[in-house]
Amino acid sequence: MRIVFMGTPELAATVLEKLVSEKYDVVLCVTQPDKPVGRKMVLTAPPAKVKAQEFGIPVYQPSTLRNEEAMETISSYSPDMIVTAAYGKILPKEMLDLPKYGCINVHGSLLPKYRGAAPVQWAILNLDEVTGVTIMKMDPGMDTGDILTSCEVKIDERVHTPELMDRLAKAGADLLIETLPKYINGEITPVPQNNDEATMSPPITKEQGEISWNRTAREICAQVRALSQWPGASTFWKGGKLKIYDAMVSPDGESILANYTSANGEPAPGTVLAAKKGILAVMCKDQPLQLLEVQPASGKRMKAIDCAHNFEVGRSMEEAPQ
Repeated sequence: MRIVFMGTPELAATVLEKLVSEKYDVVLCVTQPDKPVGRKMVLTAPPAKVKAQEFGIPVYQPSTLRNEEAMETISSYSPDMIVTAAYGKILPKEMLDLPKYGCINVHGSLLPKYRGAAPVQWAILNLDEVTGVTIMKMDPGMDTGDILTSCEVKIDERVHTPELMDRLAKAGADLLIETLPKYINGEITPVPQNNDEATMSPPITKEQGEISWNRTAREICAQVRALSQWPGASTFWKGGKLKIYDAMVSPDGESILANYTSANGEPAPGTVLAAKKGILAVMCKDQPLQLLEVQPASGKRMKAIDCAHNFEVGRSMEEAPQ
């Protein structure tokens, strides 16, 4: 069976590798164009392209699928099936109708929950305890197609987006390999999604990284973990942006808060409660948040144990400059 694979990030590379290792005939990899990355804006190939090149699979990187060239190029490979995983674009209907067995998508949520571009980040942001992977038959909508199979993946309390994406990629790759022969043999009956239960996961914006200390410690901790890869959760300290890459609800929160209030009174949200011996704790709406890894403006990423002494107990994190 001839498969055209479509995908872009590490999740897609993992799924592609599994297809190849299971001897599926992947005849083409369609992925997003190379993009500038980092401060030096180095033009970088997406992970799916890198993986495809390792296997000697031809790569096609159109800026859009909605033109004659894209349709003719993909059609020329005579796919029996198109498999997508985090490709990043909606396929036009004529492309969906091209393969004999249709188009199958590996999606990183338990549909119909979290349709859209950022299901992993939103699952963490919303403090979900469980997410999962859905294998669905694609239609012209945004993750609205019939469900073939799904599996659950637990969200650990300290997991960050890249780590959870990696777990979902491996679970999704295994589930796809389990699903494909059953689907091709007609052993799976596609199940329509319940649109009344659908929720969306729109793309993450830079503004979502801005921390409001009037939220709970668990909510801010989830914000840090969900956005640590991009755009990074951030606050302001002494007029400069302070990025927070890792944090946890302080296990010694009660004693930290008691020690502070006995000497200084009740702290407002955003107040530094402790800044010594590697413990850097900030008051949230309900309890202290312990910062574990930060990056000050024009500085490098540092563990709290290396920089806690640079912060002043009693001083507050600042609002973003207007």
